[in-house]
Amino acid sequence: MTDPAAPRRPASPDDVEVPDPGVRTTTLVLWGTLAWLAVLVVLLLAPPLRAGDRSWWVWVPVAGAVGGVLGYGYLRRGRGNARFAD
Repeated sequence: MTDPAAPRRPASPDDVEVPDPGVRTTTLVLWGTLAWLAVLVVLLLAPPLRAGDRSWWVWVPVAGAVGGVLGYGYLRRGRGNARFAD
């Protein structure tokens, strides 16, 4: 049994096992972006959802979709491209 008051050694990145989601990351980002676009369509088709103090609600899915597009582009670019950064 371990003492809960004892300081714990932080795990190194080599000790951590990341579970495989079973789906490519780009696919997850693409579906997330499509979900943000669906929310945007709902907000645009239902004026009461964006009336009054909720006028800023439209910008939330816009920001989510833009972030998703940027993330998708970043992930599609691939790994190992940091060697070109100086």
